[in-house]
Amino acid sequence: MADYERLLDNVYRNLPERKGTDERFECPLADVMLQGNKSFIKNFDSLCTALRRTPAELSKWLSRELAAPVSIEGGRLCVNSKVQSRLLNEKIQEYCNASVICKECGKPDTRLESSGDRGVKVLVCEACGARQPVKK
Repeated sequence: MADYERLLDNVYRNLPERKGTDERFECPLADVMLQGNKSFIKNFDSLCTALRRTPAELSKWLSRELAAPVSIEGGRLCVNSKVQSRLLNEKIQEYCNASVICKECGKPDTRLESSGDRGVKVLVCEACGARQPVKK
Protein backbone atom coordinates (compact mmCIF):
# COMPACT_ATOMS: atom_id res chain seq x y z
CA MET A 1 0.00 0.00 0.00
CA ALA A 2 2.88 2.37 0.72
CA ASP A 3 4.26 1.81 -2.80
CA TYR A 4 0.90 2.77 -4.27
CA GLU A 5 0.72 6.00 -2.25
CA ARG A 6 4.31 6.86 -3.17
CA LEU A 7 3.54 6.33 -6.87
CA LEU A 8 0.35 8.37 -6.56
CA ASP A 9 2.24 11.25 -4.92
CA ASN A 10 4.79 11.09 -7.73
CA VAL A 11 2.03 11.32 -10.36
CA TYR A 12 0.43 14.33 -8.66
CA ARG A 13 3.80 16.09 -8.44
CA ASN A 14 4.40 15.62 -12.17
CA LEU A 15 0.98 16.85 -13.29
CA PRO A 16 1.04 20.26 -14.99
CA GLU A 17 -0.62 23.17 -13.22
CA ARG A 18 -4.16 23.98 -14.26
CA LYS A 19 -4.44 27.08 -16.36
CA GLY A 20 -7.63 29.02 -16.99
CA THR A 21 -10.77 29.24 -14.98
CA ASP A 22 -13.21 26.59 -13.89
CA GLU A 23 -15.99 28.43 -15.70
CA ARG A 24 -16.87 27.34 -19.20
CA PHE A 25 -18.44 30.71 -20.02
CA GLU A 26 -16.70 34.04 -20.00
CA CYS A 27 -18.47 37.19 -21.06
CA PRO A 28 -17.02 38.24 -24.43
CA LEU A 29 -15.25 41.56 -24.86
CA ALA A 30 -16.36 44.18 -27.37
CA ASP A 31 -13.98 45.27 -30.11
CA VAL A 32 -14.63 49.02 -30.04
CA MET A 33 -13.59 51.56 -32.65
CA LEU A 34 -14.06 55.30 -32.10
CA GLN A 35 -14.71 57.42 -35.16
CA GLY A 36 -15.50 61.07 -34.58
CA ASN A 37 -18.35 61.31 -32.11
CA LYS A 38 -19.51 57.72 -32.76
CA SER A 39 -18.47 54.40 -31.29
CA PHE A 40 -18.64 51.15 -33.22
CA ILE A 41 -18.69 47.63 -31.79
CA LYS A 42 -17.09 45.74 -34.66
CA ASN A 43 -17.77 42.23 -33.32
CA PHE A 44 -21.42 42.83 -32.36
CA ASP A 45 -22.75 39.78 -34.24
CA SER A 46 -20.28 37.45 -32.53
CA LEU A 47 -21.13 39.03 -29.15
CA CYS A 48 -24.83 38.28 -29.70
CA THR A 49 -24.04 34.72 -30.81
CA ALA A 50 -21.86 34.10 -27.74
CA LEU A 51 -24.57 35.46 -25.43
CA ARG A 52 -27.35 33.61 -27.31
CA ARG A 53 -29.39 36.79 -27.68
CA THR A 54 -30.76 38.61 -30.72
CA PRO A 55 -29.00 41.78 -31.84
CA ALA A 56 -32.27 43.69 -31.25
CA GLU A 57 -32.40 42.69 -27.56
CA LEU A 58 -28.78 43.58 -26.82
CA SER A 59 -28.83 46.82 -28.83
CA LYS A 60 -32.03 47.98 -27.10
CA TRP A 61 -30.49 47.30 -23.68
CA LEU A 62 -27.24 49.08 -24.55
CA SER A 63 -29.13 52.07 -25.95
CA ARG A 64 -31.09 52.43 -22.72
CA GLU A 65 -28.05 51.95 -20.46
CA LEU A 66 -25.82 54.35 -22.41
CA ALA A 67 -28.63 56.89 -22.98
CA ALA A 68 -27.61 57.11 -26.63
CA PRO A 69 -29.30 56.10 -29.87
CA VAL A 70 -27.86 53.02 -31.57
CA SER A 71 -28.20 51.41 -34.96
CA ILE A 72 -27.10 48.09 -36.39
CA GLU A 73 -25.02 48.50 -39.54
CA GLY A 74 -24.04 45.21 -41.11
CA GLY A 75 -22.52 43.09 -38.36
CA ARG A 76 -21.58 45.97 -36.11
CA LEU A 77 -23.35 48.30 -33.70
CA CYS A 78 -23.08 52.06 -34.10
CA VAL A 79 -23.53 54.09 -30.89
CA ASN A 80 -24.21 57.75 -31.68
CA SER A 81 -22.04 58.93 -28.83
CA LYS A 82 -18.37 58.72 -27.95
CA VAL A 83 -18.16 55.82 -25.48
CA GLN A 84 -14.89 54.32 -24.26
CA SER A 85 -14.35 50.59 -24.69
CA ARG A 86 -14.00 50.10 -20.91
CA LEU A 87 -17.52 51.45 -20.32
CA LEU A 88 -19.01 49.40 -23.16
CA ASN A 89 -17.41 46.22 -21.81
CA GLU A 90 -18.69 47.02 -18.31
CA LYS A 91 -22.23 47.44 -19.68
CA ILE A 92 -22.00 44.16 -21.60
CA GLN A 93 -20.82 42.44 -18.40
CA GLU A 94 -23.81 43.94 -16.55
CA TYR A 95 -26.10 42.59 -19.30
CA CYS A 96 -24.54 39.13 -18.89
CA ASN A 97 -25.13 39.21 -15.15
CA ALA A 98 -28.70 40.52 -15.47
CA SER A 99 -30.04 38.75 -18.55
CA VAL A 100 -27.81 35.80 -19.45
CA ILE A 101 -26.43 34.09 -16.33
CA CYS A 102 -28.93 32.08 -14.24
CA LYS A 103 -29.22 33.41 -10.69
CA GLU A 104 -29.85 29.92 -9.28
CA CYS A 105 -27.16 27.73 -10.86
CA GLY A 106 -24.84 30.31 -12.44
CA LYS A 107 -24.92 28.76 -15.92
CA PRO A 108 -25.33 30.72 -19.17
CA ASP A 109 -27.77 28.20 -20.71
CA THR A 110 -30.75 30.55 -20.63
CA ARG A 111 -33.33 32.07 -22.93
CA LEU A 112 -35.67 35.05 -22.65
CA GLU A 113 -39.42 34.54 -22.93
CA SER A 114 -42.28 37.02 -22.87
CA SER A 115 -44.80 36.11 -20.22
CA GLY A 116 -48.38 37.31 -19.89
CA ASP A 117 -50.27 40.13 -21.56
CA ARG A 118 -47.95 42.84 -20.26
CA GLY A 119 -44.90 41.37 -21.98
CA VAL A 120 -42.88 40.74 -18.83
CA LYS A 121 -39.53 39.19 -19.82
CA VAL A 122 -38.68 35.99 -17.99
CA LEU A 123 -35.22 34.40 -17.91
CA VAL A 124 -35.67 30.63 -18.28
CA CYS A 125 -32.69 28.44 -17.41
CA GLU A 126 -32.39 25.37 -19.62
CA ALA A 127 -29.97 23.74 -17.16
CA CYS A 128 -31.94 23.89 -13.89
CA GLY A 129 -35.40 25.05 -15.02
CA ALA A 130 -35.44 28.22 -12.90
CA ARG A 131 -37.60 31.14 -14.06
CA GLN A 132 -36.85 34.72 -13.04
CA PRO A 133 -38.22 38.06 -14.24
CA VAL A 134 -35.66 40.39 -15.78
CA LYS A 135 -35.51 44.13 -16.35
CA LYS A 136 -36.67 45.03 -19.87
